[in-house]
Amino acid sequence: MLEQSSSVMKNIILVGKPNSGKSLLFNQLTGMRQKVANFPGVTVELKSGKLGEHTLIDFPGAYSLSTLSRDEEIAVEKIHEAMHDVNTAVIVCNLDATRLERSLVFGLQVRDLAKQHDKALVFALNMIDEVGRFSHQVDCDKLSKDLGAAVFPLSAKTLVGIHEFKLALNEVASQPEKYIPSQSVPDDDSVFNVSRLIAKQYGIHADIVLKQQNTIDSFLLNSVLGGVAFFTIMFVLFQSIFTWATPLMDGVENIIGWLAVAVTSVIGPGVINDFLQDAIFGGLGSFLVFVPQIMVLTLIIGLLEDSGYLARAALICHKPLSYFGLSGRSFIPYLSGHACAIPAIMAARTIESPRKRLITMMTIPLMSCSARLPVYALLIAVLIPNTTYLGGLLSLQGTAFFVLYFLGIVTALIVSVLLNKFTDNDSDKAEMPFILELPNYRLPHWKPLMLRVITSAKQFIRRAGPVIFMVSVVIWFLGYFPSSEHDLQGSYLSMLGQWIEPVFEPLGLDWRYGVAILVSFLAREVFVGALGTLFGIEGADENIAGLAENIQADGLTLGAGLGLLIFYVIALQCVATVATLKGETGSKKIAWGLFAGYGLLAYTSAFIVSHIF
Repeated sequence: MLEQSSSVMKNIILVGKPNSGKSLLFNQLTGMRQKVANFPGVTVELKSGKLGEHTLIDFPGAYSLSTLSRDEEIAVEKIHEAMHDVNTAVIVCNLDATRLERSLVFGLQVRDLAKQHDKALVFALNMIDEVGRFSHQVDCDKLSKDLGAAVFPLSAKTLVGIHEFKLALNEVASQPEKYIPSQSVPDDDSVFNVSRLIAKQYGIHADIVLKQQNTIDSFLLNSVLGGVAFFTIMFVLFQSIFTWATPLMDGVENIIGWLAVAVTSVIGPGVINDFLQDAIFGGLGSFLVFVPQIMVLTLIIGLLEDSGYLARAALICHKPLSYFGLSGRSFIPYLSGHACAIPAIMAARTIESPRKRLITMMTIPLMSCSARLPVYALLIAVLIPNTTYLGGLLSLQGTAFFVLYFLGIVTALIVSVLLNKFTDNDSDKAEMPFILELPNYRLPHWKPLMLRVITSAKQFIRRAGPVIFMVSVVIWFLGYFPSSEHDLQGSYLSMLGQWIEPVFEPLGLDWRYGVAILVSFLAREVFVGALGTLFGIEGADENIAGLAENIQADGLTLGAGLGLLIFYVIALQCVATVATLKGETGSKKIAWGLFAGYGLLAYTSAFIVSHIF
């Protein structure tokens, strides 16, 4: 069978424990820009990519074939399926060279399973560069003999040995029968004993690896100093979203303004000129100005992930979150929710407790995702003066950003307490203890990190751009006609807007903001593009890239503006999130109930705030 099918495309599966560099190795081997995170439970779905003439499949991470959590169950189920699949040519087991004993527990189990099913297996001894940093060397030839399978030293971070490993994998896949493991763990022994003996002979002494880690952890995990460090890091994160991105935003705004003048001056006056100014540069252009903030947010979260801090943050947050009916594992989906609620809701699958998993998923939409960034940035620029302190390191606008994000988190915790009181907790009577591996501290690898930043911007534009373009075109058409004289009050859109204005008038907002709020259900960031088109039609002769200045000149009151901000902090204005909640919870009632409940809470809160200020 193997000889007959050796010429066709085969599958090479990649397995290993979490935090072992497996996902980064997958990226380097296939060239795919997959998200890499330094905490358990990120890869809960299979990822595949081309490797020469074969397909490389990245399996979810697991610590053992004897599962303790749902994410491990998924991984082990897929591994057993692959062992029975005739298209599986090679199994690559990724080992962490700095923590050899822990990696070998799972590695030896997979090796024995491969031998049982006559599958080829090789070991990738990853992070070999860090072993050298501790002045240690691994005799891979002797290790291969002791393991009964080929061992390839490499570093997915520095690319050491990656090219050679690619060539070797194609060779192994073409002749898999030559790489079936020759050894297995004796029946009277255990993988724990064998892995301990092998690691003792070839691995780094644990005290050497943990010495530096424990020194840093003594500060970051301290009951007092650790909490201070956590809030400082979070404050810097949200402060940087506005402060660091400002020069880039100004640059994008200047480019859009320059393009607008250059293009419209060539075309000359007319309908096409007005369309380009109002719908394209006024609507879509106003949205593009805020893309740098998405990139900064991705960069900061990526630094925390790759450095190993996020696992510590989850540990720090476990006890406080438990008071609200959550788990330390809820922290990771919560933080991911600040990028996008959809993958964050899916990441909640790794929470073992069904009740805590459900509560986490139901409150993730209250995290201020990246789609809210353009809305926040626009309204903060309108309402908050651009005052800086400490030589520009601290800004009043950046502090306002932090307050909005913090308000979303606090609201989520309050809702969690209420949900915890009204949800069934019978399934949690035999709940497992909170267990989390703390990865080594590492310097981030800048190339994949920057690729991740660029990819996040592309995905954000690709996801929201077409929607904003279509909405901008429709709004421009309805707002431009029938008069064609920039008379917004006499347009079709104004006629429609009068119907909904009574709903938003109590919030101090006119029909233009009402229209923008309604269409933003497609995607929150559409709010900015819609307003950009509306104000562009009304003030076509003004600076079309300066939407904040146009809103300020229009006279948006402080109360109405703050109320609008509060509305977007709480409201579930995203149809994709509602669909994801329906899929993950299996309940239309929960998904649409949250949409209605958060919408009512957002409206009430905005009404109160608008009348206080």
